[in-house]
Amino acid sequence: MHKALDTAARLAREFLATVAQRPVGARATHQDLRTALGGALPEEGMDAEQVVAELARAADPGIVASAGPRYFGFVIGGGVPAALAADWLAAAWDQDAGMYVAGPSAAVVEDVVAEWLLDLFGLPRGASVGFVTGCQMANFTGLAAARHEVLARAGWDLEDRGLQGAPRVNVVVGAQAHITIFTALRMLGLGSGTARGVTADGQGRMRPEALRETLRDCDGPTIVCAQAGEVNTGAFDPFTEIAPLCREHGAWLHVDGAFGLWAATSASRRRATRGVELADSWATDAHKWLNVPYDSGVAIVAHPDAHRAAFTKRADYLIRLGGGTRDPADYTPEASRRARGFAIYAALRSLGRRGVAALVDRCCALAQRMAQQLRASKAIEILNDVELNQVLVRFRAPAGVDHAAHTRAVIDRVQRDGTCWLSATTWEGRAAMRISVSGWSTTEQDIDRSAAAILASLE
Repeated sequence: MHKALDTAARLAREFLATVAQRPVGARATHQDLRTALGGALPEEGMDAEQVVAELARAADPGIVASAGPRYFGFVIGGGVPAALAADWLAAAWDQDAGMYVAGPSAAVVEDVVAEWLLDLFGLPRGASVGFVTGCQMANFTGLAAARHEVLARAGWDLEDRGLQGAPRVNVVVGAQAHITIFTALRMLGLGSGTARGVTADGQGRMRPEALRETLRDCDGPTIVCAQAGEVNTGAFDPFTEIAPLCREHGAWLHVDGAFGLWAATSASRRRATRGVELADSWATDAHKWLNVPYDSGVAIVAHPDAHRAAFTKRADYLIRLGGGTRDPADYTPEASRRARGFAIYAALRSLGRRGVAALVDRCCALAQRMAQQLRASKAIEILNDVELNQVLVRFRAPAGVDHAAHTRAVIDRVQRDGTCWLSATTWEGRAAMRISVSGWSTTEQDIDRSAAAILASLE
């Protein structure tokens, strides 16, 4: 055991020591990796230390340097040192964080982290918090609580009677709602195709007047899904205007704040989140902007009874202590799960309130620096108002060349160059490059180097 762990620690240190110098994208083909990692399962087992060493060697060419400073794809941060180390401990401790009796420290840490997050986000202190895999399941959890509550208000016992024969639940989403909202609706049996779309402005913000008109046509239980941080532009729905409309209609307001909710931690950025505290549920991901390792989604619900009703688990063999203890499984889809709270706790303790705000502010400033440098080229158009950490880029094609193909070709060149990695997207029917600045280790020099590589690929 010790030799295997020592080897893993040494290899991890070696990787992290060189991650800033690595090509950011993977270097191996799919077939390369199948050849290196595949083959028949051996009849006899191998020494643990040897397995770890061979795994690291075979996997290395296919490792994307998303933990490094020049990865700008998919709003992915790295892992601040304290969070990464705490995540290793969580695996070694092997606590089942579903029930208090199976992991008392894990449960208490989640209680503490929940209080800290509610304070940082400016959300109701009495809200309940569940720690899930990522924002996909955070959206699922918030919408599960919403489904329970709006049907309960209509006199329907969802947990006992199910959805068959239940009153129709209206779901209203913005025109630029994230795909995880629709996946959650499918998993909840509400159907992604039944959601009513509300028109948005040029930055993807839901139009309040359009929401008002849509709600007038909604009869019965209704859920509205808004967002804090549109995934392409970083724009926020106008919560101060849409929340009262939802209250007036008796609709549940859910906010997908995968990365944008963290703007509330910054004095200079929280104006964008004004009114978000008026919602009924929120989803976010500590991996995205707190830079905690994966498996760190957070679901927050302003109505704890609805939250528990959707997920509480009861069985004769489950031991419940009471006396102020909280069983985390009552607030998440899973029963058994890893202790996710330790890494988030370590990140928050290591950064402090000011450090979290500084991380957000620095990423936003670096995104603006990137946009400024790219604007110097007449062949580049910045499609969004760079007010957060997202930069949406379109490359103007030479005469006679298809704009979409040209933009995709530039993105492909940048990715193959390896200086940085960023993702392709489509915005309002136009191909674009999306730059997400989310990493704690990114510096101005990394931005300058990456901007130069993008301009060189364009040339």
